[in-house]
Amino acid sequence: MSSVLDQKIVDEYNSKGYITVKGLFNAKEVEVLNQATLAVTQMDGPQVMRERNGLPHVIYGMHLMDKRLAALTRHPRLVAVAEQLLKKKIYVHQSRVNAKQTGGAIVNWHQDFGTYHRVDGVPRPDGIMIAIFLNDVHDYNAPLMAVPGSQVEGVVSQASTLTEAEDRAGAAKYRYDITMEKMSELIDKYGLEHILGPAGSVVFMNMQVVHGSTVNITPLRRVILYLNVCTVDNQGTSFARPEYLAARDFNPIEPLTADCLTSLAGS
Repeated sequence: MSSVLDQKIVDEYNSKGYITVKGLFNAKEVEVLNQATLAVTQMDGPQVMRERNGLPHVIYGMHLMDKRLAALTRHPRLVAVAEQLLKKKIYVHQSRVNAKQTGGAIVNWHQDFGTYHRVDGVPRPDGIMIAIFLNDVHDYNAPLMAVPGSQVEGVVSQASTLTEAEDRAGAAKYRYDITMEKMSELIDKYGLEHILGPAGSVVFMNMQVVHGSTVNITPLRRVILYLNVCTVDNQGTSFARPEYLAARDFNPIEPLTADCLTSLAGS
């Protein structure tokens, strides 16, 4: 497996639990991803979660719905970074589009591994949440927020699925939201950061890092594509959720060529 990140960046990932690689995707590639995102947000089905006004909020299993988003999961630049950080081959456990609509739902504080472990039976936190920015993310259009270094806490026990959560019918049905009392302790101990960057930036985050996002009160677009990948020896075992929420295909990702997105422009 080739090394694409400097050791200083790898050390930052191991310490904070996440890094942001700016400019990993160029403008042409981002445009292809935007067109693919527009296509899947116009679909319907149980994998499409909507706001109260009907606008799409989260679309799960995006790589199962569109060949451009399937190609994204096999993009060599993404695969190379994830394999370098995890030191093993990977598979996609879950993918999704997250559109922060103006005035839409918040995402309460949680760890992705909290659900993957408790619900999907993924045994270890040997995985990464990959977030691809499709537009500029500022500190005022509901950026992802994270507690740096919180991955060392392991699975936070002071968490539960909350019946009163805004998005209870969708993501919150399986999300274990962390209590505010525990969040106060974690922020006092580790601090809190906004994760910002221009379109085409990619965040690589340990699946045990505590994170969340608030409401977008601006008219500014904020769409992030998420790929949660695990090492191939760290597979889900419960199969309690449908495939668009938890993988059935544990074959290792084989990267495509560097032009795998731009070659699909106009598809």
